[in-house]
Amino acid sequence: VFKKILIANRGEIAVRVIRTCKEMGIQTVAIYSEPDRTSPHVLLADEAYCVGPGTSSKSYLNVIKILDVIQKCNADAVHPGYGFLSENCDFADSVQKTGAVWIGPSTKAITTMGDKMAARKLVLKTGSPVVPGTTEPLTSINNAKETAREIGYPILIKAAGGGGGKGMRIIHSENDLKNVISQAKSEAKKAFADDRIYLEKYLEEPHHIEIQVFADNHGNVVSLGERECSIQRRYQKIIEETPSPFIDYKLRLELSKTAIHITKSCDYLGAGTVEFLVDKHKNFYFLE
Repeated sequence: VFKKILIANRGEIAVRVIRTCKEMGIQTVAIYSEPDRTSPHVLLADEAYCVGPGTSSKSYLNVIKILDVIQKCNADAVHPGYGFLSENCDFADSVQKTGAVWIGPSTKAITTMGDKMAARKLVLKTGSPVVPGTTEPLTSINNAKETAREIGYPILIKAAGGGGGKGMRIIHSENDLKNVISQAKSEAKKAFADDRIYLEKYLEEPHHIEIQVFADNHGNVVSLGERECSIQRRYQKIIEETPSPFIDYKLRLELSKTAIHITKSCDYLGAGTVEFLVDKHKNFYFLE
């Protein structure tokens, strides 16, 4: 059992991890930016360290500073939460080099599934349906225009290094492409310290369905069913409902089977989510 866990995150997720640790008798360490110094997660933790100013790239994405705190506080383990550095394999590897345990998927799984384009490549190899799009980052505006014409408008620009709607934009015509690409790259860089973006076909009025999976280190994977996550604002989920009123028994089995197959293909370990888009005809596509 760990004696002290550092939570490399903020807000609700950090609070939830801290509460669970307290119930288990484990000491907690919070990190915070200067404006967050009186936030709930800071006040609840046993120890708290400032890692930089308000800008995320200089605080919650400040790998060097966070690694310094891990060693300074003698944390046994690090919980990354979600977002920020949770899908950064270099950070996960660096944490383990300090001697602390990384509470999350292996660096191999993060490399494959945390990178949206790498995940698309893997899933295509498994034969599972994938939303039409690119598997390589956009390199120029001309490259983007050519790819968009092949896919067909409307298209979606997405960040390769993370989710949560950061760096995501809908484009309905070629006239908007240049400005939107610049904005998306800038936002992705600030949110994930990674400005790679890619294109994906925008499916209009789909259902956003997530399958919750758990995997152990013996190769066993189980599905806990679906969550309906279609009610969103600015690509952020507002309501998650289970079971989905749209999914029938047959489709639930197909989605779960596909999610388990994908999870096994990347040697995933721990709790995870496989996300799909389902159209009005109940055809489904891997999302991320």
